[in-house]
Amino acid sequence: MTTQTLAQLRQLKLGGMAAALQTQLEQVGTYEGLPFVERLSLLVEHEAMMREQRRQERFIRQARFRLGASVAEIDYQHPRNIKQSQIAQLAQSDWINRAQNLLITGPCGSGKTYLACALGHNGCMLGYSVRYFRLSRLLLELAQAKADGTYHKKLKLLARIQLMIIDDWGLEALKPAHRNDLMEIMDDRHGHTSTVVISQLPTDKWYASIGDNTLADAILDRLMHNSHRLKLKGESMRKLMGGVDQYEHLS
Repeated sequence: MTTQTLAQLRQLKLGGMAAALQTQLEQVGTYEGLPFVERLSLLVEHEAMMREQRRQERFIRQARFRLGASVAEIDYQHPRNIKQSQIAQLAQSDWINRAQNLLITGPCGSGKTYLACALGHNGCMLGYSVRYFRLSRLLLELAQAKADGTYHKKLKLLARIQLMIIDDWGLEALKPAHRNDLMEIMDDRHGHTSTVVISQLPTDKWYASIGDNTLADAILDRLMHNSHRLKLKGESMRKLMGGVDQYEHLS
């Protein structure tokens, strides 16, 4: 009977309940004195916990983060013009619920990408859909979508991502088609979902980097309106940390 019950639970995709039941059967002394309803509640609770864990793991895989980062491991010892109170507030993710944006600027190696990936990972743990892109690769994906006829489908998918992270903003000159693509993305996301932009350029240089006055006005108005800003300063974290570790890949 026990073997059959375990098999049926797994067949019904209730693996968490099956694992919890197996534990109860193996630890008789711990659970035999509990009422039936309490033991059943423990099974259901374990199933819910396992499903949430799998959901978080799926969100993290789908995000395709450039770095494995977490809010808990952010370095505040080296002065970079960031405060724990700022990060703690952003980690609450109320800004994502309000469809606000986050702009992270600073010199190369200051840890911009790590901060963005840490906040993105935090978003995944809280149940938000997140996706990391380097701007050049995002624009390449859109060009390929135009070629194979899936451009509008791709835009709809991008619009639904609750937190999109765009890295290397302003690193390369934009072509006219790229400006139009960015306009489509920002217009779809404005007021509905949140975008994190990472750039070595200060925000007052973004206008010129886009290269078209009309589109620059439209794109930046949607991006900068109601946005939070982190302006990193100081020496490169690569130099400060020394050696070859994950900080070698920070930007």
